[in-house]
Amino acid sequence: MPLSPPDETSSAAAELAQQRLLADLQQLVRPRHARWDELGLMSVRSFVLEELQVHGPVEQHHFGEGADAGVNLILRLPGQRPELAPVLVAAHYDGPLGSPGADDNASGVAALLELARRWAQTPPKRPVWLVAFDQEEWGMVGSAALARELKSSGQRLHLMLSLEMLGYTAEVQNYPHEAMKAVYGSRGDFIALVANTGAAALLPGLSGGMGAHVKTKVLPVPFKGRQLPDVRLSDHSPFWDEGYNAVMVTDTSFMRNPHYHQPSDTIETLDLPFLQAVINGLDAAISGC
Repeated sequence: MPLSPPDETSSAAAELAQQRLLADLQQLVRPRHARWDELGLMSVRSFVLEELQVHGPVEQHHFGEGADAGVNLILRLPGQRPELAPVLVAAHYDGPLGSPGADDNASGVAALLELARRWAQTPPKRPVWLVAFDQEEWGMVGSAALARELKSSGQRLHLMLSLEMLGYTAEVQNYPHEAMKAVYGSRGDFIALVANTGAAALLPGLSGGMGAHVKTKVLPVPFKGRQLPDVRLSDHSPFWDEGYNAVMVTDTSFMRNPHYHQPSDTIETLDLPFLQAVINGLDAAISGC
């Protein structure tokens, strides 16, 4: 049988990846708040656990008590050089109250699952820990619990990345300060990398790897982001507070997406080719870092 031309082969692979991404989103996009949509949260947790377990043992990291109890899911992949400090890549699988949470944060979890598939087959240079966090919407409870435990045990991390809303584009982009528009542009067609001072040195490599696939903008912030509170609103901030280098990867959330925390945050509003490009960029950036 003759081989398909390269362009046909790559097109078929891209179509398959898009179908896989959509299938994941269809399982993830549903109300799943830890207090008011417990059945939805349990369903999504079971799906993510099952998908991650295909690639190795998954730790169910229980934290908190009573109303604050939850479960983080942790898959550790060894990497080509297991002696190196790992990269922790995470997304929260719980959702906001009264919303199916397609962008927030099914988009991040779908990216996490796809990266797990790729890195299980083609390991990055460093070990990677893929973490699905619980209870981000309740105040980053799950990520805070894990960050504290890692710090107290002396666990080194090369970098922590929080995948927080990756799938929305818009004609208009807003910012916490109007002056930022002159630097970053007025169109919401990029992915942002928001880093603390310690991680700033890694931004050129990360943005270079991602930029080959998707328009990428960087924002280093001093003082753990406390002067710009909006940049702390995800699971990277507990890692900043514990002294780790961490980056939030984001489509800028409510600064772009009018469906943020609304019933209208559905799959139909997402830019799936953009989300696929973000995943490809993350794969490239992390595999060689």
